[in-house]
Amino acid sequence: MAAPSTTGAEGPWFIAEQGALDFINTQAWAEQGTHDFWQSDEDVKNWLQQSGQGKLPETFVAKPGELLAEARKLRALILQLVEEKKSGHTPSLAQLNGYLAQAQSYLQVNTDAEGALQIQRLYQRDTSLRALAPVAEQAAELITHGQFEYVRQCEHPECILWFYDRTKAHRRRWCSMALCGNRAKVARFRAKLN
Repeated sequence: MAAPSTTGAEGPWFIAEQGALDFINTQAWAEQGTHDFWQSDEDVKNWLQQSGQGKLPETFVAKPGELLAEARKLRALILQLVEEKKSGHTPSLAQLNGYLAQAQSYLQVNTDAEGALQIQRLYQRDTSLRALAPVAEQAAELITHGQFEYVRQCEHPECILWFYDRTKAHRRRWCSMALCGNRAKVARFRAKLN
């Protein structure tokens, strides 16, 4: 599902142009070091909703902290897979396949606002692993079909955010001009003054 391009200044941000990379970017650089935007199950639920997956259903059942723990495990796994693939290695797929095995979905035909027919994939999301299965599918799509020459980490030396460069010239350098691009401009300006 398509995600909005950004959230508030406090993040997490949807700037990666790819869902699994946005999932990784829920951990970001901050002045004091790495900041994890997920501190509770509610944070993960909010991210899933903001990413376009909607609210978890009333049938969702998990022990307190379980969704947070599983989301953090999946995030670390996706980061590992992206780094392996980016470095030219064959990614270790067993754990990802375990998440994919949890997916239970079906297709449904609906009409959009203009009355045109459309196919929508609906997921059963009654457990933590099933709630995260769509993200695992986005990671699988990235790992298998992504053009990794366009999967990049921000060039700011302290930034850890990733993005999929979908610009026409494929010259994107920063996670966001508003975040790190602006920091680089300010640093260059200060260097000229000194």
